[in-house]
Amino acid sequence: MATVVANQEVAQGVFKLTVQGRFTGKMGQFYMLRAGDRYPLLSRPISIFDITENQIDFLVLVAGEGTALLAGLKTGDTLTLDGPFGNGFPQQIGKTAFVGGGIGIAPFYYALRQVPEADVYLGYSREAYMVEKFRSASRGNVTVDVGGVILDKVDFNAYDTVIACGPHPMLHAVQRKQGQSNGRAKVYVSLENRMACGIGACLVCSVKCKDGRKKACADGPVFLAEEVVFE
Repeated sequence: MATVVANQEVAQGVFKLTVQGRFTGKMGQFYMLRAGDRYPLLSRPISIFDITENQIDFLVLVAGEGTALLAGLKTGDTLTLDGPFGNGFPQQIGKTAFVGGGIGIAPFYYALRQVPEADVYLGYSREAYMVEKFRSASRGNVTVDVGGVILDKVDFNAYDTVIACGPHPMLHAVQRKQGQSNGRAKVYVSLENRMACGIGACLVCSVKCKDGRKKACADGPVFLAEEVVFE
């Protein structure tokens, strides 16, 4: 069990949850969080937003009962927290772009603190949030789009590495855009699949890839864009 330090609503239905303790994790990894001891039965996979010496931060989008309970936590409350899980982002080579759509922006702040020269593209459907925090951590360009298509602002030909996280339609569009580029960039997608165990035992998060089925939690959530078969 871990203790909540703060839980701030940063946009409608989006909360920055801060938990006390010493935590580890690579950029792009996630933890499994559960607000109750017995209900809900399954934890929710939440990307690492940031880690400092005595705490870890998550961005939580309310999308159902489990995340609503996480959003309702108060200072001093406890929660179950396990991790880190997943393969995380690859080591960046050359000029890098992080591209986030919606709650898919979440893993890129921690990544930006480690790769501050990367360019960041933040796409929102209705309301921008945490933008100033990204800008304060960045030595590159931070591009924001609200209500449009953030991918329209990204020139894949300008980068050696592109890493994208967001809803599946966006990531499918990333794959198509890679196919239309000159092939210079290695392009990765971080999938937002539903998960149950986080360790690859339950197969809930199965991903169809060109060389067979893989597990988003154990083999991913980060895959080369060209590997994934979007359906």
